[in-house]
Amino acid sequence: MDRREFIAALAALSAPRAWAQARAQRIDVHHHILPPEYVKAIAHRRETRVPDWSPQRSLEEIDSAGIATAMLSLVNPGPWFGDPAEARRLSRIANDYGARVVGDHPGRFGLFASIPLPDAEGSLKEIEYAYGTLKADGIALVTNYEGRYLGDAAFAPVWRELDRRKAVVYTHPIQGACCRDVKDDVSSSTIEYATDTTRTMASVLFSGTAVRYPNIRWIFSHGGGTAPFLLSRFTVAQSNMKDKSRLPNGVVAELRKFFYDTAQANHPGALAALLKLAPVSQVVFGTDFPFRRAADEVAGITNYGFSAADVQAIERENAMRLLGRA
Repeated sequence: MDRREFIAALAALSAPRAWAQARAQRIDVHHHILPPEYVKAIAHRRETRVPDWSPQRSLEEIDSAGIATAMLSLVNPGPWFGDPAEARRLSRIANDYGARVVGDHPGRFGLFASIPLPDAEGSLKEIEYAYGTLKADGIALVTNYEGRYLGDAAFAPVWRELDRRKAVVYTHPIQGACCRDVKDDVSSSTIEYATDTTRTMASVLFSGTAVRYPNIRWIFSHGGGTAPFLLSRFTVAQSNMKDKSRLPNGVVAELRKFFYDTAQANHPGALAALLKLAPVSQVVFGTDFPFRRAADEVAGITNYGFSAADVQAIERENAMRLLGRA
């Protein structure tokens, strides 16, 4: 290599994109996908606009932030709009599209497949297809379906199957039915998303779902929403339970088994509260792209004061253990 070739190679390695790719190690468990057919279906059903997205934009984002692999999941509100046939169709379209993106970019993406809950029969069929045909990494759910939270007894057949598969179940909040028309100066998602995550966590816990299906590995978005703040209320509610068999080891023991992503929970207050609820081993890195910049999420983790070992665990090792990735 002559001097000019050496300088050109050095410049290429110094470019941000090349540096990020060389250092890529992070695993982003909270990274959204917008299949074109799905975008058409949700365009008039979202409170806020549908963001611009493409596989290339995702690749550029993860390259710039040193992310090795991003786990894809649908942007809200998910495939269910009250019609089981439409929900089955949108789930299949979204999952096939996601699998193509994964296949087109080996190693860079994984897939959390959507299912048409509250249609239990359709959900079981889509679970079989997602795992058997598409080789999905897990299942993506929203926090409630027409006001039914994830501990609802009607979902038991789905939980039995996911428990049998030792499935990773990633959850993302939507507005609760109670609070979609709150008149305020901010969008309902600004407050209600974190709150709805907590509602569904409470449902999974106090219904006994977490104990009944111990092989399901739950990921709750945004640092567990408001659950860290409400921990003492959860423990009081547990002490007042008539059926102690639903939480035989107590609510805290179950909360410490869940996984929590750092998307939008990357600031000191949220991280400090989360770490009082769960150990570092249960915290996984998330960006919420395209709604948030990956660089901001990385900065939050970097600047918090974690040890190097804890940063490595949060940004990579915990997700590798959870997802069974080499």
